Amino acid sequence: MWWSSRSSVRPGRSRSARTPQCRRRGAARCGVASWRVHGRYARRLADAPVGGAPAVIELMVRRFKCLNPQCSAVTFAEQLEGLTSPHARYTPLLRTLLTSIAACLAGRPGARLAAALNIRVAKDKLLELLQGLPELPQTRVRVLGVDDFALRKGDSYATILVDLEERRPVDVLPGRDAEPLATWLRDHPEVEVICRDRAGAYAEGARTGAPQALQVADAWHLWRNLAEAVEKTVGAHHPCIRAALTPTPDIQEPPPAPLVTAELPEPEPGLVPPDGTLDVLGRPRRLVARTTERYEAVQQRLAEGKSLATIRRELRLDHSTVRRFARAQSLEELLVKATHRASILDPYKPYLHERWREGCHDVPSLHREIQEQGFTGDVQSVRRYFRPFKKPHSPLPKSPSTPPPQVRTLPKPRRVVRWIMSAPDRLSEANVAELKEIRTGCPHLDLTVRHVRDFAAMMRDHNAAALPDWMDRVMADDLPALHSLVNGFRRDLDAVTAAFATPWSSGQVEGHVTRAKLLKRMGFGRAHLPLLRKRILHSP
Repeated sequence: MWWSSRSSVRPGRSRSARTPQCRRRGAARCGVASWRVHGRYARRLADAPVGGAPAVIELMVRRFKCLNPQCSAVTFAEQLEGLTSPHARYTPLLRTLLTSIAACLAGRPGARLAAALNIRVAKDKLLELLQGLPELPQTRVRVLGVDDFALRKGDSYATILVDLEERRPVDVLPGRDAEPLATWLRDHPEVEVICRDRAGAYAEGARTGAPQALQVADAWHLWRNLAEAVEKTVGAHHPCIRAALTPTPDIQEPPPAPLVTAELPEPEPGLVPPDGTLDVLGRPRRLVARTTERYEAVQQRLAEGKSLATIRRELRLDHSTVRRFARAQSLEELLVKATHRASILDPYKPYLHERWREGCHDVPSLHREIQEQGFTGDVQSVRRYFRPFKKPHSPLPKSPSTPPPQVRTLPKPRRVVRWIMSAPDRLSEANVAELKEIRTGCPHLDLTVRHVRDFAAMMRDHNAAALPDWMDRVMADDLPALHSLVNGFRRDLDAVTAAFATPWSSGQVEGHVTRAKLLKRMGFGRAHLPLLRKRILHSP
């Protein structure tokens, strides 16, 4: 239901106290006032919903004749300030509302939200409003954050620039090369601090475009680089971890052989090929039980006079499945089709059964033998076929007085890296004990733990003066992965030192990158850079 409000503007009763002037947005007009009415026409403007119902404003406006003979316009329409604009079909209130929806949700999602609010608008109109948004006014940026994000991963990227003091994005540049960043920085000579990751392109662009600015390497990226070096070190010394955490039994004289030998496990029974309804171990197959249950359920409902559609809804099966069970003459017909399926391994199964009974249980060897006979499948098909035949080996019985050995799980390298990179007070007592054993058994990992904790203390206390001494201590030890890290730090020493000396980081830039990726995915294929840039800069 449309709510409408009619209002007419007549001579002498104009809503504007001024005489209309020859003006028009986007065109050169003379601006001469005119009192000569050329005609009137009705305008319809869609307005924001009123009480949840759509609204439209209908008004009668006047068209005046321009009194300036030099003007290119013969006539012009009267515009009501705050309500109308040339060729507009929306009121300023509704236009602002739709533009906000477009900036937040873009095309299709925005159109669905507008429809829920009783506003009729097409998705293309929302995109047009979004693209028509003006550029943000240029402001002075003192502390700039720079990072990249993927438009299409592995193919195209973009660079986002964030004002770290105002906590908002200021621009989005194409690519992640040095030249676009350098060009932007030349237009903003007021930039004093640039926070970035350790990418060489951004370092070159900042050095070329803003030589006066202080470059700050992001602390999170420095910590991540250290973690990668620690992971390489732990991987190289994983045998030391295994030796440190594996208990070595005391060397004693072997006990005398017992007079009574322990009973050995029974030999594995001979392989019996399944008949289709049983598996290789003689157990009923789940497929047979399921087929039998469905067949009985369908036949029972058919006897009650129910239709196939009703049976499908009650059993929640596909219509073709219900029809197949209803048309079957017997259960055996369905079981034969379900269990006897042709396989490329079928011609070779008798030979495999014979070789298995002879004691050849090496699947790769069996696969090579049937390959010589013409089998074209891979070894996994043979391994899957013999998997049910293999039974776990039972250990020899031990004396009741002998306690079972305690099996200790060896931690994976990633877990050891997490123990090294975590603060000691955030680890459990068991993890602290295991890490202590590792440090005792491997001097290289002990030195790695010391260097990591010294690095964390420097970052926490912003102690940049201790960085050169820390790098010298690392280079003095036999830790190749950490040597590569230190060499990278020295190539970018000023930015790394500034990361310890200043409180600035790219933490909030990473947050804006996450929001940019969300806006890109909400674009539904319309996330090209010009449109995505508008959304990133204008969305709240």
